[in-house]
Amino acid sequence: MTLFPYLFFICISLLAGVLGSVFTLDQIPTWYASLVKPSWTPPDFLFGPVWNALYVMMGIAAGRVWVRGTFGRFFVIWFFLAHLVVNALWSVAFFGLHELLLSLWIIGLLWVLIVLLIILFARHSKLAAWLMVPYLLWVSYATTLNAGILFLN
Repeated sequence: MTLFPYLFFICISLLAGVLGSVFTLDQIPTWYASLVKPSWTPPDFLFGPVWNALYVMMGIAAGRVWVRGTFGRFFVIWFFLAHLVVNALWSVAFFGLHELLLSLWIIGLLWVLIVLLIILFARHSKLAAWLMVPYLLWVSYATTLNAGILFLN
């Protein structure tokens, strides 16, 4: 088993996080700090480590699909990459544009894409599909935060 596909997809996944953070980091101590947030909002320091762990798991899952070499993997990988664009767009909408409603629509779309990815990944590797479940759970939670912030502000 070669590690290159895994490292490649981990790096690509982390890149989506880096792109999103370009719009996020300056806004956390300013605009984001000024928002009224739901009582279930975690402390700010938790988001970075959680997202990094999720990006690594996403990359491992995509790498697993690639390494399995099963028929249809190219479509699944393109779908995975497209979903990473939507993932990064959420940060642009929420933190960059301060568009709470648009970001809620984007994260809803992201949630649907993750469910579809889990289904697609499962056809190639059950392990890859399971590696995406924590991501789905976190995005479900983040969706409630986005909706709560929209409602409160």
